[in-house]
Amino acid sequence: MADAGTTEETGRAGEPTLNRVIGPGLLLLFVVGDILGTGIYALTGKVAAEVGGAVWLPFLVAFVVALLTAFSYLELVTKYPRAAGAALYTHKAFGIHLLTFMVTFTVMCSGLTSASSASKAFASNFVEAFDLSVGEGLGLTAVAIAFMTLIALVNFRGVAESVKLNVVLTCVELTGLLIVIFIGAWALGGGDGDMSRLLEFDSPPGESGFLAVTAATALAFFAMVGFEDSVNMAEETRDPARIFPKVMLTGLCITGVVYILVSISSVALVPPEELGEGDAPLLKVVAAGAPAFPLTVFAFVTMFAVANSALINMMMASRLLYGMANEGVLPRILGRVHRTRRTPWAGIVFTTLVAFGLIWFADLAALGGTTSLLLLSVFTIVNVAVLVLRRDPVEHAHFRAPTAIPVIGALACAYLVSPFSGRAVEDYRVAGVLLVIGLLLWAATYLTDRFVLRRDRSSAQGRGERGDEARRGTGREP
Repeated sequence: MADAGTTEETGRAGEPTLNRVIGPGLLLLFVVGDILGTGIYALTGKVAAEVGGAVWLPFLVAFVVALLTAFSYLELVTKYPRAAGAALYTHKAFGIHLLTFMVTFTVMCSGLTSASSASKAFASNFVEAFDLSVGEGLGLTAVAIAFMTLIALVNFRGVAESVKLNVVLTCVELTGLLIVIFIGAWALGGGDGDMSRLLEFDSPPGESGFLAVTAATALAFFAMVGFEDSVNMAEETRDPARIFPKVMLTGLCITGVVYILVSISSVALVPPEELGEGDAPLLKVVAAGAPAFPLTVFAFVTMFAVANSALINMMMASRLLYGMANEGVLPRILGRVHRTRRTPWAGIVFTTLVAFGLIWFADLAALGGTTSLLLLSVFTIVNVAVLVLRRDPVEHAHFRAPTAIPVIGALACAYLVSPFSGRAVEDYRVAGVLLVIGLLLWAATYLTDRFVLRRDRSSAQGRGERGDEARRGTGREP
């Protein structure tokens, strides 16, 4: 119900509100489409390299952790149905400006690492599709950077993204995974493959099975991220308090089942050690299970899926940077908009340059692991925030998670962030560099604002003193 003095079309101060056009079906496709993408297409082999044949287990654990955190997001998005996500919840719960800034910047950085990993996956599938000999190092990196440049140009030109377009993209992404599942079922039904691999653990030397699974889960979690983006659609969803809980949970369950079936098909048809080589594992699965299937077609499906992930994440990152600059929490030059294209060119240039650095210096596993590290850190804070905000009741009815769920979710996310989970050291290095950049930008803005404030005060004081002198010169009292 609108507040007094507002209508469905106008909000406070007469500003127009977002149009509530998204129903359950479109929201479900948005959730599923946002989760599907680079993670499962590119990292199945990397997860297999950590645990061997039991590659399905880390995906299952990642699904459970994501499900726990989803309950916290559901309580918060139905309690505060506004398009701001984790930054809003952090600000309401703790009210610490620097913490809110770092959460927002961390979400932006997760988009950059995700897009960079998508670029590397695109490069690998591009080389496979066209049977190019570019080498494993510099050549693939050059293709990935060229792809990221193309993404930046499209981003700069302006892309009319809509939820209905996401329906088409989701169908393509899902089709590729269903092809893998169908080929796996067909091959296994015909007596090919080896199901006994599913129970084989092959942890690295000197590492326990438990530690191997948690380390692989920290990487596999990259495939489950995306559901948290849907909370930004709250202001455009009809009756979000009623629709969000069942839609988000249904979307997570669908993707969880798809991922587990894909991982089972993959390791049953391709030995784990072969699956872990290169950055295009599902192409190997298709080739092993259906040699007659045109690999070029599947490579293009994969490229389309990861290209969609890269574009969406780079658009999100550049717009988030633009918004932070306009709010005065980052240097204002990063909020510059092109006069004719009306796109945030400064934010696009900055985020693209950071993405170039990530592509050049980090491999696919490190980028995927860093993405999950950054978002798991945010999820830890969100799980705590939902408990803190229980002290802030609202008048309307909303979803309420059982208290034990955010507690377990916070502990599980914090554990997967910590070194005790067996997470790769490279994840912390990449994340650390990104967060230092964020702190430097925040400090530069803070110091600049203080300088401007002092200058303005001095200028105002000087004008006041000159005014007093003028009044005394005319014999008038101030």
